[in-house]
Amino acid sequence: MNANEIVKHICEELLEHKAQDLEVLHIEHLTTLTEYFVICTATSTTQVRALADYVEVKLKHDYDVAPHHTEGFESNSWVLMDYGSVLLHVFLPESRQFYNLEHLWKDGTRIPLSELGIEEAH
Repeated sequence: MNANEIVKHICEELLEHKAQDLEVLHIEHLTTLTEYFVICTATSTTQVRALADYVEVKLKHDYDVAPHHTEGFESNSWVLMDYGSVLLHVFLPESRQFYNLEHLWKDGTRIPLSELGIEEAH
C-alpha cells in the first residue's frame, strides 16, 4: 500500500470517529523522516486513545498494515503512530497548540481532503 492510500484510510477512519481539525501535510521534500503528517484533534483523553485504536485496528484488519512504532499512549494528551511513510499525530487541543506542528512544518504542502477523494461532512 502506498503512502497516499495509507493517508486516505487514516483520514477516513478519523473522520468517521469525529476527529476534529484534520490536516494533512506533505513534507517529503523537507525531510527523509516521512512523506506525510496527518494531524488531528480529539475532544478528550478517551478520544485520543480511541482514535489511535480505531486507526490501528482498521489498517491492520482491512489492509494488514501495522504501525512501526507508537508513542504517547501513556500521556493521554497526544499519540504518535509511525506508519513509515505516514506519521499520525492525535492531540488534545492544548497539546496540539503546544507542539504546533503546522507552524514547525509550515513549508510543507497542505493537502485538501478532497484531493484524497474524501468528502467532509458538513
